[in-house]
Amino acid sequence: MKLQRTIRRIVGAAMAAGAVAWLAFGAFGTESGAVAPVADDAPGYTVEKYGYPQADKILAEKDIVLKRGDGHITLADCVTGTGQLEVWAHDKDKICFDVKGASGWLTLELPAVYGVRGNDYTTEVDMTVGTEEKSFDVAKNAWTAVGESADEQGRSHMLVEIRSSK
Repeated sequence: MKLQRTIRRIVGAAMAAGAVAWLAFGAFGTESGAVAPVADDAPGYTVEKYGYPQADKILAEKDIVLKRGDGHITLADCVTGTGQLEVWAHDKDKICFDVKGASGWLTLELPAVYGVRGNDYTTEVDMTVGTEEKSFDVAKNAWTAVGESADEQGRSHMLVEIRSSK
């Protein structure tokens, strides 16, 4: 007898919950009586595009175009003895980059680059001159002639990518 009463209470509670759910979703749903999805109102997925943070501000203040990267090569204030990657270009002061992690990459546009001082990383820089693309291996912890200073014709090169790895 007790068992039957317990079962009736459970079934009654379940039916009441179902009725409440029907009222909440069925009676007050969309005009067709169907439940409207909320996915259209929810925020979408985040897709990392690897855009360089504050690139517009850096362009305005330092006239350097930083495009994309993985965050392991970042523009930095030059500090002697810190193991930074140093880039030299005409009409600019020395430009320094901090390199962190096992590897990194950065795309940018830096015209008239003629020298790079490497750090403890194995580094390669890609440059363009007109429609021609050239790559240079940067010596570890030493100066490497790149661009104009490594070009037989002395043409001005634009630095477009830096890649480093341990």
